[in-house]
Amino acid sequence: MRPDIVKRFLTNTDETGRFLMKSRITGIIYFVEPLYNGKTPQWGDVDPATKKITGQYGSKYTGAVTKKESLITEENGFVNIGYFKGSPFGAIEVRDKEHQKRMGL
Repeated sequence: MRPDIVKRFLTNTDETGRFLMKSRITGIIYFVEPLYNGKTPQWGDVDPATKKITGQYGSKYTGAVTKKESLITEENGFVNIGYFKGSPFGAIEVRDKEHQKRMGL
């Protein structure tokens, strides 16, 4: 893995939601990147005159990135890329158990 990609991956994690998870059994480091479709809920201040929501609060600190912003790509050196809904921890556990079997652990 290129060091510049790892550095970019771990930059501004509050906004991107990206994190690493290292298996204590296999030693494999899993890169996790929550994706969203780019549409955030509208919320902010209600203008009393127009009754419209003002402010850009919904586009800040989404805790995820769009697929276009994703760093987890083959071009960036990632292999065995998987997509799933829900918590990443269950999917990581399944993958890690498969690696354990292949490694004979």
